Amino acid sequence: MHRQTSIFALLLFCCGFAAPARAQANLHSTLPPAAGGDSAGQTVDGIAARIEEDILTDSEVNELAAFQTLVDGHEKSRDDLIRELTDQWIVRGEAAATKYPEPSAPDVDNAYNQLAMQFASPDQFRARCREVGLTEAAIRRLLAQQLYLSRFLDFRFRPAAQVDDQQVAAYYKDEFAPQLRKRGDTVPPLEDVEDTIREVLIQRAISERATSWLDETRARLHIDVIAGDGSQ
Repeated sequence: MHRQTSIFALLLFCCGFAAPARAQANLHSTLPPAAGGDSAGQTVDGIAARIEEDILTDSEVNELAAFQTLVDGHEKSRDDLIRELTDQWIVRGEAAATKYPEPSAPDVDNAYNQLAMQFASPDQFRARCREVGLTEAAIRRLLAQQLYLSRFLDFRFRPAAQVDDQQVAAYYKDEFAPQLRKRGDTVPPLEDVEDTIREVLIQRAISERATSWLDETRARLHIDVIAGDGSQ
């Protein structure tokens, strides 16, 4: 069966991924700057949070919010966005430490095309991108990061995410079949959907293990969130 790669089906962060400063030098210089400038006329990006010796910028928060709006039609609160970026920082650092490979250009192209196909037409997709303030280059970068991190989590937690035949049968009986009957759809025999159900349960187990790991890791970090008005 085709393996899902979207981390945002795996974890609470369903949108773009920002790499940590430690793992990806000069990241902040590639992001759209926040409003404001210094006396020399240079644009200054605000700090949204400090994680250990690194930072998350306001532009990273704004970019994630824009991507969520593009994909889901709405954005989360600033606190939720910062939490998601923190989790992505954790995953990116772990993946970089293991030298996990970046996704290929064709993989990113496929992800971009799949996103575009969610809209009624290419023109509508481009118009929506302009409306939220994201360029094609930015979207491709966010999707590349998403693929990178989701695949790393799959690589790390799939070996321990074992699913037996009894669990598959229970899911078919208690969740899969009742949902289809409720919609008035025909329920296929278990053997026809066994592989699909097994993958759903594996992805669920990966998500649970990854979420637990992130919670434990986040609790050990020194994180200072800067309020929207600049205070901590």
